[in-house]
Amino acid sequence: MNGSEAFHEKQYLGYSKYSNLRRIILALFFFVSYYFSEPSHRSADIMFYLGVATLLLSAMLMYVLHLETTLLNGCLIFVGLWTARKVKIDLSSIQSVELINYSRYYVRRPVYNLHRKGRIHFYTRGKDAVLLTDRDGLEYVVGTQRPEEFFEVLKIELEKEVR
Repeated sequence: MNGSEAFHEKQYLGYSKYSNLRRIILALFFFVSYYFSEPSHRSADIMFYLGVATLLLSAMLMYVLHLETTLLNGCLIFVGLWTARKVKIDLSSIQSVELINYSRYYVRRPVYNLHRKGRIHFYTRGKDAVLLTDRDGLEYVVGTQRPEEFFEVLKIELEKEVR
């Protein structure tokens, strides 16, 4: 972290436990199909290789960066997956900050800059998020792995902006 960075976090796609669970169940299905198929049948080999490929994909996703959140010089900066545009939110336009539950559903997909129902979502994993509301009424929902720390840092930064 730089001297001027108040918060920095990287979130990777492979760490979402529900996505991992889905891939592991799929791999188990392939391995069980392989086990119960006839050994001389070509589909048995395909099921085995699909199971291995699913496990390898799951391991590779541990290194795929989905969302990088940085609070730097009074601006909240989001850098997304591969070629997604950088999003910069000036904290001087933020009116309120609150800690919320991201969703009542257990299975949530990672999103970056998703505009939905008057809210802009940035989320990879976790159950809590921080809700930012700007002067125009636009809401930003930011999912984070460290929601309490992010919330406190945002409150401190907003107090600095008021002064």
